[in-house]
Formats: sequence, C-alpha cells, structure tokens
Amino acid sequence: MDFGREVTGRLPAAESREWLCTNGLGGFASGTVAGVATRRYHGLLVAALTPPGGRTVMVTGLHERVTYDRVTYELAAARWADGSVAPQGFRLVERFFLDGTTPVWHYACADALIEKRAWMEPGANTTYVRYRLLRAGAAGTVRLELRALVTHRQFHATTRGPGWRMAVSPIEHGLGVLAFEGARPFSVLVPGATTELAHDWYEGFRLGAEEARGLDALDDALHAGTFTTTLSADRPVLVVCSAEPRADLDGEAAWARRRAHEMQLLLAWRRTRPAATPAPSWVEQLVLAADQFVVSRPLPADPGGLSVIAGYPWFGDWGRDTMIALPGLSLSVGRPEVARRILVTFARFVDRGMLPNVLPDAGEPPEYNTEDAALWYVEAVRSYHEATGDVDALRAVFPALEKIVEGYLVGTRYRIREQYFKAYPVCRWAQPAIEAALALRREHGIDASHITSI
Repeated sequence: MDFGREVTGRLPAAESREWLCTNGLGGFASGTVAGVATRRYHGLLVAALTPPGGRTVMVTGLHERVTYDRVTYELAAARWADGSVAPQGFRLVERFFLDGTTPVWHYACADALIEKRAWMEPGANTTYVRYRLLRAGAAGTVRLELRALVTHRQFHATTRGPGWRMAVSPIEHGLGVLAFEGARPFSVLVPGATTELAHDWYEGFRLGAEEARGLDALDDALHAGTFTTTLSADRPVLVVCSAEPRADLDGEAAWARRRAHEMQLLLAWRRTRPAATPAPSWVEQLVLAADQFVVSRPLPADPGGLSVIAGYPWFGDWGRDTMIALPGLSLSVGRPEVARRILVTFARFVDRGMLPNVLPDAGEPPEYNTEDAALWYVEAVRSYHEATGDVDALRAVFPALEKIVEGYLVGTRYRIREQYFKAYPVCRWAQPAIEAALALRREHGIDASHITSI
C-alpha cells in the first residue's frame, strides 16, 4: 500500500481511500489519505469504553501548521458545510504508505520533508501520532503548531457544539478534557511543547460519505488547545491521545511495542508454512489485517474472553459473522489459541440452543435474531478440533453443543424445528434416532454418542 502524488494530490482519489488502526479492545483510529474526515467514525481516538463496545469518539483530529524558512504550510485538510475545502494539506503529501498497519504520510514543504505516522497501543485506548523531520535545508528546524480538535459522543452520532461547555484544563505535558459530568476524561499530551488552552467550536465539517448514505452529514468539533514546539532531525514530536489514567510518553518504546505485536503475528503465521515457500507481501498484509478484527470481550466468569468485530467502522461483534470468519482469522494465521478463547466465550451465550447475532453493548442484552449462527458455531468447533486435536477444548464447549442440538430438535425461537425439518429431509430421517439419543442421555445418564453419530 504505497501511493504517490498521483493519488495523494487528487482529492477525489485521496479522500476515497481510508486507513484504520485498532487496539484489540474494539477501539480504533481511522481517516482518509487526504486527511479530510468523510465519516462520523473518523477520528484519532475512538475509544472502546466497555470493550468491545461503548465506542466513543474523543479526538477527531489534529490541525497541523508548519513554519519553515519563514513560510507557513497547512498540513491538515477539511471540507466545510458550503462545500469548500480548507486547508488543503493533501496537496503537500508526497507519499502515503502503510508500515504494517500504521499509516505514514510524507509532507514536502519546500525542501523540508516531514513524516507523520499514527498507531494505537495494543490493549489500551491510546493513540500515538509521531512527527519526524526527515530532511531540511539550511534552516535545519521547523516550527510545528498543533490544534487539538475533540468531542465526546457515541460513534454513531454527530456533534452539535455551540452551547456545550467542556471542562478543558492544563495538565502535565498537555491538556485534559472532561466533556460533561460523569463522562470518561481523556487527555491530549505533547511532551516538550508549549500548551495554550482554547474553547472554540469549529462548526460544520461536511462528511461526504455520510451525505452519500442520506444521513446527517454535518459535524462540529471543539478546538481544545494549541501545542507549539520545534521539530528537528534529532528531535521528533510525539502526540499522545488517551482515555487511560496513565499513558506511556516514551514514543520509541510505544512504537517498539506496536512493531513487536505485529512481528509476533507474522512469526505465528510463518510457522504454519513450509520454509521454502515464500509468500507475496500482500499476504502478510492480510495476516496483520486479520488481527484488527479480533477484540477483547471480558466477562465476569471469563476476563480473557475474545470476540470478532463484524466490520469497521460501525459494526460490533456478531455471533454469525464471528463463527464464519473464525477459521480464517485464527487457524489460517497460526493462532489456534485465539480460536479456542472465542469458542469458549461464545459457549457462555448459548440460550435455548441459539447463539446471539448481536452481543451486548454497554449493558444491553444479547439479541438472538439469527437462525444459523449456532450451526456455524458447531462448524467452527469442528474446524478447530480438526486443526488442533484439542480434546480439552472440546470437553469445555460440549455442553453448549448439546444445547444447540437439543434446541434445534425440540424447537426454539422462530419456529426453527418446524422449518428445519421441513426444509431438510435428512434431518427428518435422523430425527427419531437423535431424539432417542438425547432422551437416553437425559433420563438415564447413558452415553448415547454412538446413536447420535448414527
């Protein structure tokens, strides 16, 4: 994934290509190559406050301004309600590429070349943005000004700002934001920079993708403060956007953790392949992309529970999609332990023989509105056992499998028993034997697995 000016310098091309960073909790950062926000879901920090749900847009972006050799350059880009685009920082992007899953921009400001990259901390609602001066002329340094734009809203919504007074306060290395009483506080930190607090609403960002979908397409963001610092070849500038109580301000260490996480993913996948069979680089990109969909779903009885996001930017974790995708997202990339944890997690949600299609978000009950998710669960268990031979895992989820079989035989929601036995003659043929096996097991404690197999 590597674009030059033929893409980055043409707004229709650059704003139609999107990037995504995730944190394994359900939180993410996303945007367009151009820097123009086109979705309500675009932002530098979309935190998952109740993983993998409770996704909340907190930091919508940074508007960067560079002064180099007495000339000022705007790196940001935005489209406004009247259709105008200003500033137009995309015109300065010489190159955009992905380093693993990390988006990287190179901005050419006269003979200076500035690199910007953004990534998320694995397992934390923290986004890092790092600026480096790759090249400079006689001036040697650039003055970097960063305007932090924030909000605090559910990620399906949009913001109407005027009249909303957030509490923006100075803290060590930056500023803290409390959007309203009871909200999760968050911070924007720039170590070594001068911080000037503000409270100015930028009104009327026009979101083109939402407009195309026929939805509310105007969004506001609060300019909470401006950071000013100097960028030089030996002194990068780090921005930390975080909803965590404490975030690591060591940019090199944070970047090393991100790289180590992705290297572990690639090594796990490579161990599944013959050493003499090289794969093209785009396959490795798919391996890394697969990890972006695996998310934490902690439960009281299972703090290490895992699930799968059905799709970015707006879907949550859905039972049907999770089971269909499970072999490809875990077994095919050498991560059977992920498959096991997902299967054990979902076993706890089996109800009347059904698997939920939509799992709870922020305390909501599961929605059992899919007829075949439980059947895909059985197939996922079969795939896992075939790949690993893990009998202990099979024992752990076997009660859930029994509930599924019994639910489909005895009958459950949506007239499933009636519909399935009408639709599939083989099921009608097997019904008496399976019902007899279940009755024996239920009434007498007899292991009737041989009858079930018949």
